Amino acid sequence: MSSNAPDVRVENQLFRFTHQTPVSQDDVVNKLKGRKSGTFVLMQLKAPKATILIDADGRIVVHGTKRIELARSAAKEVLLQLNRDDSGLSTELGPIMASFDYSKDIDFTGLESALAPMEVEPDEQLGCMRINDARHELELLLWPNGKAVALGARHPNLVAMSAVVLREKIISAGKLVG
Repeated sequence: MSSNAPDVRVENQLFRFTHQTPVSQDDVVNKLKGRKSGTFVLMQLKAPKATILIDADGRIVVHGTKRIELARSAAKEVLLQLNRDDSGLSTELGPIMASFDYSKDIDFTGLESALAPMEVEPDEQLGCMRINDARHELELLLWPNGKAVALGARHPNLVAMSAVVLREKIISAGKLVG
């Protein structure tokens, strides 16, 4: 068994920025044409390209980027458009969405028992297995072609470690084919 992790590609990461003075949702709606959706106000930025959410506490959540520099630039752009200073802007890193590929097919027959104690259930709508990896605190979507997406991970290294553990269990059960 190989302990080499497959290449993990970060597809998206959430970033949350808190300004010393909360951002007014009403200002974002009235001045920047944001749209109210539940407890959030949503808006799209073209440069840098990102989706912005203003939460009920006036924090700026940036979605659609994978680099902190771009996310910070997007948050600063929102403040700039509101004629606000960006000093005192603090950053929190949110979960990532990442992908990897085992480059081999996987036989799903009996996979649930082979991956115990991980919680495994088929997702018929997506045509994959949903795997709750409590040890690495993430959820994996695994397709029969060996491609996988990790949701809710805190760091790409956790995705890589989960991928290695999962691959070892799949190989031990004789489920890696092709």
